[in-house]
Amino acid sequence: MRATLRWAHSDLRTHRGEALFLVLATAGIVASLLLATALFGYATNPWQRVFTQARGAHVWIHTVPSADARELARLDGVEAVAGPYATESATVSARGTRASVELRGTPRLPSVGRPLLTAGHWLDPAEPDGVVLESGLARALLAEPGDTLTLPGTARTLTVEGIAESAEPHYSPGEQPGLVWALPSAVRAPGGQVTGLRLGDPADTDYAVQRAVTVLGAGAVGEVSTWQQARSEAQGDNRLLGQVLGLFGLGALIAAGFAVHGAIATRIRGHLRDLSVLKAIGFTPGQVVRVFLLQHLAYALLGSVVAAALTEALGRRVPGRLGDAVGVWQGLPGHTLALCAVPVGTVLFIGLTTGLAAWRAGRVPPVPVPRPSATAGGRLTGLARRALGLRLPAALVLGCHKAFAGRGRSLASVARLTLPLVLIVVALSAWTTIDRFHSSPERVGLPTALTVRSDDAADPADVRSLLTRDSRVTAAYPGVEVAALVPGQTGTIALRGIGTRGEPYPYALAEGRAARGPDEAVAGQGLLDLLDARVGDWVRMTVGDRPQILHIVGRSIEPQNAGRVVTTSLDTLRENDPGLSPAFYELRLRPGADAHRVAAALTAAGQGRLDVHPVTNPADGLSSLRAVVAGLIAVLALIGLVELLTAIGGSVREGERDVLALRAIGMSPRQITAITVTAMSCTALAAAVAGTALGLPLARRLIDAQGSSSGLGAGIAQSPSPGPLLLLGAAAVLGAAALAALPASRAARRRLADTLSAVA
Repeated sequence: MRATLRWAHSDLRTHRGEALFLVLATAGIVASLLLATALFGYATNPWQRVFTQARGAHVWIHTVPSADARELARLDGVEAVAGPYATESATVSARGTRASVELRGTPRLPSVGRPLLTAGHWLDPAEPDGVVLESGLARALLAEPGDTLTLPGTARTLTVEGIAESAEPHYSPGEQPGLVWALPSAVRAPGGQVTGLRLGDPADTDYAVQRAVTVLGAGAVGEVSTWQQARSEAQGDNRLLGQVLGLFGLGALIAAGFAVHGAIATRIRGHLRDLSVLKAIGFTPGQVVRVFLLQHLAYALLGSVVAAALTEALGRRVPGRLGDAVGVWQGLPGHTLALCAVPVGTVLFIGLTTGLAAWRAGRVPPVPVPRPSATAGGRLTGLARRALGLRLPAALVLGCHKAFAGRGRSLASVARLTLPLVLIVVALSAWTTIDRFHSSPERVGLPTALTVRSDDAADPADVRSLLTRDSRVTAAYPGVEVAALVPGQTGTIALRGIGTRGEPYPYALAEGRAARGPDEAVAGQGLLDLLDARVGDWVRMTVGDRPQILHIVGRSIEPQNAGRVVTTSLDTLRENDPGLSPAFYELRLRPGADAHRVAAALTAAGQGRLDVHPVTNPADGLSSLRAVVAGLIAVLALIGLVELLTAIGGSVREGERDVLALRAIGMSPRQITAITVTAMSCTALAAAVAGTALGLPLARRLIDAQGSSSGLGAGIAQSPSPGPLLLLGAAAVLGAAALAALPASRAARRRLADTLSAVA
């Protein structure tokens, strides 16, 4: 045991740099996997907690006021019913901020879909104008209990009595109205009613919706929302962040495993005589294997413990969403198990790769086997001889030959170095795609910058004239959005009519063509998946009691409503409903115009009649992903550094016997050093080219797959420009040359004996 520890200590002193980088890389891998676990828990558990405590409804059905929603309680599988509650669409304002809301007449605290109060108290009959705000709406309005809300265009005011959490979709400006619970007397102009259904088996949601629509009649159903949609919206970008961290963490773990395997294999080739001596003095094969195994398990264990301790102690202090996620995750039941399982799994995986490589050390015979005088592949190739005949620098030619002469080992070194470079290229592609959402939003389904809604009493012509009067507005596209029942009546999708045939809406198309003729439309990927349709199909949907048949001529990149949107022109919808008037306007601004300043100017010009909101960019919630990508690139760079150090050490040892021969033919130490530097530069260059060639298509496939699963659809991936890729390749080549220069120079100037300790 003492001899084992002395050997391990000697090896550690010889390879301090590699040991440090392995510990740091392991720490980065474990930290990324722990943060991914925290984000997954943060994405799912808060909504699940609210849904469970509130006894949330699995289905919410909006109907016309005359619908007899009491029949829904007798449907098979319905465990309990909330409502029906009268609803009124309105706009409220507080501290200069306006928001579209749904006033819901709630006579008492519901037993199903119960709001969970976080501040204030529930509705009091003594305060007929008191309301309770959903927490997301309260944050948007900066409202607190005791504040007064005004209804622009009227003399009415509402008093905030409380703020509550809900498992229903949260408020989103321009997309989802905020939820306001009020007494029935405060709902003065009901425009519909809403009923919640809690099911005995959540898996029967589609069947329950179908049965409910059949009982009520398609013409009575306005909109249907399900618990799956609410959960997906609540998870939002947190789940994507968790997937990114998890994917790259696992990729980095595999790359680290290969790097450790390569380091041990190279070290075994460099210590064949020492291993033979250990065998000769009585070491068993198992003891030799344990020397390497325990050594690298200690590195992995140290890195894992450091990462787990730092994540536990400092994780919640990380600014932004990551810190919030760690704080919530630490309070979840499975936190301790995950905190132990992730480091243990990482250590075991590294131990497995270490054991596979160390097994070769156990097979080294006690008596060293002399190597052949000429190694396979050592002769100069015809190309190398012709290059020397052209009087190219001998160091350059011999270095290139050395890099690729031993094909098996050379290819293995290139492959191990390629893996982290592939992942870095994928990370750069993710970074570039996020930048594309901000720099070119019109190419990813966001051609307009502002959404404007006006009071019902406003004349559409006057509103359009007011909007286009601002010189910063280049186009104002009138639009309307209605909920439409899909075939089978298992849910609703968003049917939008935006723009006219004379002034068509500028869709961001990923497939097909724009809708120009009658009954033509474009659809998001989420809708095509829902209907099992594709471009070129005709689809039928129901709006109220009227069927709408549309020809899907293109697939648009649709960031809203999980892509479950079909868009046509306003003229097409008017053919089915001539009395349809614009409900909102999408504004396109001049390049460089500030959307928030234009919104403020239009709001002031509208004198309280306009509700103006910047269009929500899905990349706004991914700002923390940049820091995540930067951290992952650093971890992958450490793994690549370990592999470079391993390859350099192996190249220097394998060239020890060649030094005397090179000196004999008159080469200087500088030229001999240049051979090793050139060999390592060629290895790094080959890995950079392979990493770029493999990473770009892989990144496009992964990003498009994520886009398709989220409803955006394929076509959003953006490859990095040549500049960053060339910079990555140059950093790899120059880094390899710089790292190889010092050990190669020392080897070239050292007096060497041609002994069996020199390795082939």
